[in-house]
Amino acid sequence: MKKSPQLPFNPQFFSHVITSMADGLFIMNEEGRIVTWNPSMERISGYSKEEAMGKTCSLLECSRCFGNECPADITKCGVTSQRGNEAKECMLRHKDGHSVSVIKSASAVLTEDGSLLGVVETVTDMSELIRVRQRAEEAVRRLGEVHRFSNIIGKSEAMRQVFTAIKAAAGSDATTLIHGESGTGKELVAGAIHFNSSRSRGTLVTVNCSALPETLLESELFGHVRGAFTGASRDRIGRFEEADGGSIFLDEIGDLSPFIQVKLLRVLQERQVERVGESRRRPVNIRVIAATNLDLNVLVREGRFREDLYYRLKVFPIRLPPLWERKEDIPMLVSHFVASQNRKTGKQVKGLTPDAMRLFMDYGWPGNVRELENAVEHAFVLCTADQIDARDLPLELRLAGFPAQPDTFRKASSATRRLTRERLVTLLRDCDYNKAEAARRLGISRTAVWKYMNKWGIPLKPEF
Repeated sequence: MKKSPQLPFNPQFFSHVITSMADGLFIMNEEGRIVTWNPSMERISGYSKEEAMGKTCSLLECSRCFGNECPADITKCGVTSQRGNEAKECMLRHKDGHSVSVIKSASAVLTEDGSLLGVVETVTDMSELIRVRQRAEEAVRRLGEVHRFSNIIGKSEAMRQVFTAIKAAAGSDATTLIHGESGTGKELVAGAIHFNSSRSRGTLVTVNCSALPETLLESELFGHVRGAFTGASRDRIGRFEEADGGSIFLDEIGDLSPFIQVKLLRVLQERQVERVGESRRRPVNIRVIAATNLDLNVLVREGRFREDLYYRLKVFPIRLPPLWERKEDIPMLVSHFVASQNRKTGKQVKGLTPDAMRLFMDYGWPGNVRELENAVEHAFVLCTADQIDARDLPLELRLAGFPAQPDTFRKASSATRRLTRERLVTLLRDCDYNKAEAARRLGISRTAVWKYMNKWGIPLKPEF
């Protein structure tokens, strides 16, 4: 067998390697005196090479050394009797007095007959990792605060029922189906369930099932192996595996294709996933929370959603009421979002004028809580006083001619019933006196707009 050629020892190369190491490294001779001290040790400890040379490692005051104190004779140090190279997480004392979190490993260098030549120690600075870990823990804590029950605003009877349901869902691992119109806060409820459950230390993975086409969604949910399809250059973990030990929130579940429905049903039944292009089944320990703004029962009757999957998903259903069903919660929601915008913008807005609040209470809120939040943010852009006035609100609120229920939201009779000269002038100004656009927004004919303008003496063009 041909021997590999041996490279000659190059002291200059060896010195360069030690100097360029990111980890701290120092070497002690057989007397326990430091003879090598690289630049990373200078950075970690604060001691220069000149200060460290000839000293013992007691200079570092390691919190987890082999003995309580460094012995006068290094041969009596525990490192010389240690087999292998054991890494220990400990604290070192920096020159300026503060403690540095490190991973330190020490190894005795012996001759063939067992005589001690010296000791080599490496030191890995953990300070940045500790800071990253603390930031991650802080992020998880803040995320938990975002999903506290107190952040779901409402005191109505409908919302009290929702709170009761969330607490019950959080106390179990049952698959939960959240149903509600867009903007009612389904993701917030899913977060509250997860972060108040026994899985709160695990990950909450969110997937919008309507955001991706079938082929991409399959890979996103289940992962794939290299070569499974064009462009699959490496193995990829799916979102179900990513949620292992935690929860997965499947939003817009009603938009799943029949093929993905079959694969999801298998996951719910067996708690196993198969990556695309692979026959191996991988177990997953997950809690499934799904949400939809569609009536899945209707979709089942129409043959667009699997009945067996529907019953697997609705083990514990939660219905979120639309905002028009709980109008008594609007003042609380407004106060919450005003306080939030004050923190974001630095303004000192105290609330809404009576006229502005009346418009909030009269409006139908087809976009639910999300639309209300956007309306408050819109008002903050325009508001220059200490209270939000009607003129600061979005146009649709200022017209305030809509019924409470979204399905009749834009009927012309309702719009014109509350129409006044002032509101029509406001609308025309917002449309740059485009009568066709004003008519479209009101849900009436262009001729009707002309008649109202003539009736109330509104000029055909803006007066400057």
